[in-house]
Amino acid sequence: MQEALMQRLRAITPEERRILDGGAVDKNAYTAKAVFTVDSEKMLERGRLISVRAHTRFAPFPRHAHSYIEIMYMCSGQTVHRINGGEPVTLNAGELLFLGRGASHEIERAGMDDIAVNFIVLPQFFDTALELIGADNTLGRFIADSVSRAGGSDCLLFRVADVLPVQNLVENMVWALVQETKNRRRITQNTMALLFLELLNCTDRLAAPADEGEQSTLVMTVLREIEENYRVANLTELAARCGVTVSYLSAAVHAATGSTFKALLRRKRMEKAAGLLSRTRLPVGDVIAMVGYENTSYFHRTFSEMYGMTPREYRLRQSG
Repeated sequence: MQEALMQRLRAITPEERRILDGGAVDKNAYTAKAVFTVDSEKMLERGRLISVRAHTRFAPFPRHAHSYIEIMYMCSGQTVHRINGGEPVTLNAGELLFLGRGASHEIERAGMDDIAVNFIVLPQFFDTALELIGADNTLGRFIADSVSRAGGSDCLLFRVADVLPVQNLVENMVWALVQETKNRRRITQNTMALLFLELLNCTDRLAAPADEGEQSTLVMTVLREIEENYRVANLTELAARCGVTVSYLSAAVHAATGSTFKALLRRKRMEKAAGLLSRTRLPVGDVIAMVGYENTSYFHRTFSEMYGMTPREYRLRQSG
């Protein structure tokens, strides 16, 4: 990260000065409620969907939740977290931790050079990211849904310190927000979309901070397989590759997405078919083969159920 930006983030804040003078984290600065849930109204200016602040150092940060989505990025050093009361998890320089509104965590004392930034994000901020990623991207939807749904307890930890595109995009967002860049909302929304696209390629860097995190890793592996190999994706082969039973993997996918593997795969194939029908003049039979089906009658029936019309009718409507 650029040294001028690091110097700005390294500066001791008034809150940190009070802590160094013998104080502690002031809960009232974060919430007016008895339960320690950090309130977005205290963290965000009215009308803003995203902001960034340096993580408070020099004192342990007590266990808390958020009324927003938090994305923590470690600029230098490290921080140690307990998420949902689990075992300690270390966030190292260059790594990203997504925390949904249902997750709680506490953070051990950070030192002078343990510099992290917290992105404070309202769920609707991700709308643009999903639009730019594409409506047919199941994995992108899962990343956004897993950190935005209320009542969940999801967290996603990406060990991406050596992934240069991710590092550049995060720095761009920090810069735009810290420097109060013109058009920063549009810049950060589009940069977040690009970050999501890069993270889709980093599911092998997704760590498991808890049992639920381990399931998220498995689910993202399945969803990435659907995205990249929808023509031949097979749940039995995936379970063997992941070292779990088919029933366990199937249940994990259903719990995380609300859909079965078969339904997700069918949806992906139909969306790809719809795209080919609208953008090309390929015969319908060729489209069916290209998306992985051999049974044409099953394809026609399934397509009609999903889109309310036959493939031919869909093509004519799109071209009209």
